[in-house]
Amino acid sequence: MERRAGSPALTTKRSSSAPPPLQLGATVEGRQDTRVLIPPTARAPERPPSDLIWSLAGESMGTTWSVRLVPPMGTTQEAFQAAVEEELARIIALFSPWTPASEISRFNHAPAGTWELSPDFWTLLNAALDLADDVNGAVDPTLGALVDLWGFGPPGPRDPLNPLPSAEEVEAALAVSGWRKLRLNRDARAAVQPGGMKLDFSGIAKGHAVDRVSARLTKMGATSHLVEIGGELLGRGVKPDAQPWWVEIETAPGSPAPQTVAALFDVAVATSGDWRRAFVHEDRLYPHTLDGSTGRPVDNGLAQVTVFDASAMRADALATALTVLGPYDGPELAEAMQIAAHFVERTPRGLVERMTPAFAAMMDEEEA
Repeated sequence: MERRAGSPALTTKRSSSAPPPLQLGATVEGRQDTRVLIPPTARAPERPPSDLIWSLAGESMGTTWSVRLVPPMGTTQEAFQAAVEEELARIIALFSPWTPASEISRFNHAPAGTWELSPDFWTLLNAALDLADDVNGAVDPTLGALVDLWGFGPPGPRDPLNPLPSAEEVEAALAVSGWRKLRLNRDARAAVQPGGMKLDFSGIAKGHAVDRVSARLTKMGATSHLVEIGGELLGRGVKPDAQPWWVEIETAPGSPAPQTVAALFDVAVATSGDWRRAFVHEDRLYPHTLDGSTGRPVDNGLAQVTVFDASAMRADALATALTVLGPYDGPELAEAMQIAAHFVERTPRGLVERMTPAFAAMMDEEEA
């Protein structure tokens, strides 16, 4: 078995010895057109806490979740299941606009004024605003009014007889949106509600939830695990056979990219795709990802963006941001920020893939 320097036990050769991916697509064992990705790692894997692998699953945040973990001795599956569900319920109570009593719903429907925020809400809001600043608003936590207007929020889909909002409605929603318009009172740990502004963490929430669940599992002694929520994944440690957590990366329908598997060892991966949540009107696709500079769904030709990062929250947010930036500015920014990103663009000649140098550096040496 050949190994990449500095990455003990992470197989770098494409072969049938690679375990099948986590239930995200068909098993790729034995296929000849499989792309293998080995993200870089700065540390050697530690021995897992036992020789067992437990699988947990459930539903939350409007999607499904799954966890595979190596448990420490003396624990039960029921305890881990309860811990994951408790963590996700806590996130919903903070950040779900579909829950009327959640903290985000209370802020979104509050009258104009300054409102104190809980420590966890304050932390995520600041992280989201920092990311918005890094990408010039390409991911923006203040677009809730636009999300609702286009039929992707709690009010539900638009009336089929009136499928598109008017220019005046878009302008009105834009007037109460924009990360630069949200003022914070740092001494009071509070945010200023100008009146009508709606926060929305849909570009960051699932990734944040993955990070939180992973941290909870680690605290309970399950230092080797794979967490997946709605397609966003994070792997920690290795399995009892010293293999990393192998997963198959979701691809856009008709993508020219080969079937791709990645070794998730202390790394997360997130994918943004225009086919996931969208509606079609007069043969045009309107995806749920919105461009805060126009107030409208993105329409730049990008079908999919996949990002690897140490944090699932950042991977989730950056996949959204690069989608908004488009097939030219997106790769340019990703390369400047040394982001491992893969792009699939719809063009007149069909789907075309692009990748950053950091992504290409992860590929099996035979493919690079």
